[in-house]
Amino acid sequence: MKSIISLSVSLLLSVAVFSQLTSDGSLPTVKTASGTVQGIQRSGIAMFKGVAYAQPPVGELRWKEPQPVKNWEGTRKVDHFAARAMQLPIFSDMNFRSSGVSEDCLYLNIWTPSKTGKEELPVLVYFYGGGLKAGDGSEFRYDGESMARRGVVSITVNYRLGIFGFMAHPELTKESPHHSSGNYGFLDQTEALRWIHKNIAAFGGNPDNITIAGESAGSFSVSAQIVSPLPANLFAAAIGESGSVLGLRPIATLQEAEKIGLRFSDSVRVHSLRELRAMSSDQILQASAKSPMGFPIDIDGYFFPESPFASYKTGKVARVPLLVGWNSEESGWQAILGKEESTKENWISAIKKLYPSNAEEILKRYVVNNDSDVQSVATSLASDRFIGFDTWKWANEHARLNLPVYRYFYTQPRPAVHANFSTAEKTAEPSGLKSGVAGEFHGAVHSAEIEYALGNLPTNTVFDWKADDYLVSDIMQNYFANFVKTHNPNGLGVPYWPLYQEWQKEPVQWIGVDTYRAAETNRDRYIYLNQINSK
Repeated sequence: MKSIISLSVSLLLSVAVFSQLTSDGSLPTVKTASGTVQGIQRSGIAMFKGVAYAQPPVGELRWKEPQPVKNWEGTRKVDHFAARAMQLPIFSDMNFRSSGVSEDCLYLNIWTPSKTGKEELPVLVYFYGGGLKAGDGSEFRYDGESMARRGVVSITVNYRLGIFGFMAHPELTKESPHHSSGNYGFLDQTEALRWIHKNIAAFGGNPDNITIAGESAGSFSVSAQIVSPLPANLFAAAIGESGSVLGLRPIATLQEAEKIGLRFSDSVRVHSLRELRAMSSDQILQASAKSPMGFPIDIDGYFFPESPFASYKTGKVARVPLLVGWNSEESGWQAILGKEESTKENWISAIKKLYPSNAEEILKRYVVNNDSDVQSVATSLASDRFIGFDTWKWANEHARLNLPVYRYFYTQPRPAVHANFSTAEKTAEPSGLKSGVAGEFHGAVHSAEIEYALGNLPTNTVFDWKADDYLVSDIMQNYFANFVKTHNPNGLGVPYWPLYQEWQKEPVQWIGVDTYRAAETNRDRYIYLNQINSK
């Protein structure tokens, strides 16, 4: 499995990420439908950073669906990342290259290997994670250069977050032509896809071969785009890494979300939409941090005409191939036991508190024979409760419609923190939703696969990457690149990955140093969680 050739390729790719600018001084220039943009070039890869895909959502456009970008005269230089969406510094492992935060944030970034603008290359559009509260397309781990070197036009998209991206309010619903409010971050993503579909051919991309992808909240977003009717025919395939809208937590109704918006306006003693829009973005951001419920997505009747579960039940979803999976340690055992010691007695007590009516059945499915089993089994339950079940449900529902699904289980743990790194940096928490607490089980924690999948290990200097890590990265990036190109992850140099079907003997691909297909051993767990969740 540990191919010297594969390892050599990945090491060469890692060096390419840090190649210098070309010496001839030429700057790539592309004419879009809205105007001309001029980027930068590095060793054969053209980069366009901070390309506007919609009007700035400020002033009267705050809490409105994104408006198409206005045309401009002349040439815009797009050689640096634009400001990231309004957010607080929630996750310490997010390393941005953007300069500050702003409501004026609806920009995307393009990396393309195109030389003529006529190649019709496959396109990857990546939505960042961060709980729909934080994140940015400028983060090193999402950098598109390595994918571009594999023949893919790679794009990251910024979208509104938190209160700016997801607050619903009765006045917003009233003024909306669709009688809806909330979900503006998802609407931003759809508008970006419209822009990409319209313009990407000029960057050498194929508008009919666009794959949308994301991790955590980004994966959540991909599943949202699949069940919404708005981005119909704007993408041809999808990749989801850890998360979906088909989860254990119910999605708010529009009325429930509106009440949260009203409680927020009451908390800042503002009683009209006009006054809310008159507040500064920083005032709103700071005040929103005190909202105990956050600002949930909602079934607004427009982006979500019905619940995602209903859409899958009736088959009203994007009928595209899906590559989807999650990691072996999405959450830690402490999420189940808290501060208690990991003993069998404490495990049983914790399950009885979490599932007072179903403890016996849960204990049958998450079996602990002795104290030494507790951490691994509790990690499995915590991971399933956090995000594993949600992702399984999505894969299962998609496959139920006889659509191609390739399901993975990612097992490669990150290596030790680099010896030269400071203590403060060593405590960086996992990216993604706040509840994804890493434990002491030493599996693949939430978000760990991103740099591997996108070929960006060298951009993360926290960890002391080893040869095995580059091997796994080469395998996973090959799978992703193959899928973006052909909607099938299989190809030369990687272990065979079967379609995920209930009747297959070994339908799940375990991805790690030892990458292989395996039986789905925990299906009974998910079926039972689904059963008690649907009551």
